Amino acid sequence: MSTFVAGRALADPPSRWAVGAAYAVPLCVLPSALWRLSAPGWYPALLSALSMALGLATLGLVHRWGQRVPHWVPRLGGRPIPPRPVVAVALTGGSLFVAICVYYFLNQAFHFVESGWVGIGRDEPARETPGWDVLRYYVPLVAWGPLVITVAADYRRRVALARSRPQ
Repeated sequence: MSTFVAGRALADPPSRWAVGAAYAVPLCVLPSALWRLSAPGWYPALLSALSMALGLATLGLVHRWGQRVPHWVPRLGGRPIPPRPVVAVALTGGSLFVAICVYYFLNQAFHFVESGWVGIGRDEPARETPGWDVLRYYVPLVAWGPLVITVAADYRRRVALARSRPQ
């Protein structure tokens, strides 16, 4: 069902594959987020919460609640969210994540940077590169970038179709 503002649809309904892709994003993020919660300190917990929030935000691209500012926001509540910046942020974030994954795999193959994993903070020593016992929680993250890009592209297509229709 389309969302209407002043008699005009904000976006057409999403396709089934886009809804599936949007719901797959939080599921890709979940294993690494849960694993990081087992690590001590505030930084892993913050990173888990941030990654899950970003993963869940992808659902806004396929639901009506993602097309309007929430009603509880003062002065802006209920207004439509402009689709152009939403698509730009989603495409940029997805592309950056793809670039990070490509860099990681290229670094593993060609050893651009030869060092252990460095902790956050000056006092933390470098650690050994994690093995499969840890990386298995991060492998699903490889799909995060491409999924966000495809859902954002579908959102852009739906908005353009809704706006091109005559009133």
